[in-house]
Amino acid sequence: MTGNNNTPIANWQKSVPLALTALVAVTAVWGSTFIVVQNAISRMPVMDFLAVRFSVATLLMIILRPSCWRGIQIQELWHGVVLGLVLGSGYITQTYGLLWASAAVSGFITGMFVVLTPVMAWLILRQRIHWNAWFAVGLAAVGLALLGLHGWSVGLGELLTFGCAVFFAVHIVGLGYWSPRHDTYRLTVFQIGTVAVVSLIAAAPGGVALPPDAGVWGAVGLTAVLATAIAFLVQTWTQALVPPTRAAVVMTMEPVFAGIFAVVFGGNQLTLRIIGGAACVLAAMLIVQIRSVPASQKQHDVT
Repeated sequence: MTGNNNTPIANWQKSVPLALTALVAVTAVWGSTFIVVQNAISRMPVMDFLAVRFSVATLLMIILRPSCWRGIQIQELWHGVVLGLVLGSGYITQTYGLLWASAAVSGFITGMFVVLTPVMAWLILRQRIHWNAWFAVGLAAVGLALLGLHGWSVGLGELLTFGCAVFFAVHIVGLGYWSPRHDTYRLTVFQIGTVAVVSLIAAAPGGVALPPDAGVWGAVGLTAVLATAIAFLVQTWTQALVPPTRAAVVMTMEPVFAGIFAVVFGGNQLTLRIIGGAACVLAAMLIVQIRSVPASQKQHDVT
């Protein structure tokens, strides 16, 4: 290894294709955990599961790199806490929404963060969104509807889940804006640590229960390590390199992978709806990569 900034070793962290590939892998992990988490929360309260999951993930990241506390800046800590509060609010509203809304409808409404992300980018940051991004967002929304929507009535569960989608969209926009300014690892620790605290507070009134058996502990280990610590580290890294709308469209691969795992491992039937929905999401991912905006305007547009 040398100190040459042009070496692959020095430049891999700035590789957009590598970051996007890693983010797709993360969506595969998130998609695979639906069955695992569903089984776990049937034997353990949801908020208790989230509290243990995010606490374990935070402790693991601190143990792996205890030096991450060195050089902390107040602004960095503040940004991590704000992002964590938004992310934690998304998880809580999604969880309580599931008490009244079906999993399929919840999955569709949660996935609508892909539609809300460019809207939030415009409202919060006043960023212009290019036509291909809007088209990709619309196509992804159609794909999500085909994958998960089988009848829908608006009630408290649906409203709470829509709030979840708003929180997730704001988190993506905020992460894209702040992550380039800070250390990726440290910002990830602050985010998931804040979610752990929020989840513990939400679970505290009834007492925080630990996993009751080895199976649930296994689910905690899988989700804490792969679906939380590694996943949010990859997301934070990716969003330091690509605009929020582009990241949001890539993240709609989560329900596609969830559908694949449901067919392969859950015994669900492969239908034309699933195939059509997956095709729409994949097409949206390709379209969002198109860059037809003039170079002189690229710094002002989100594509």
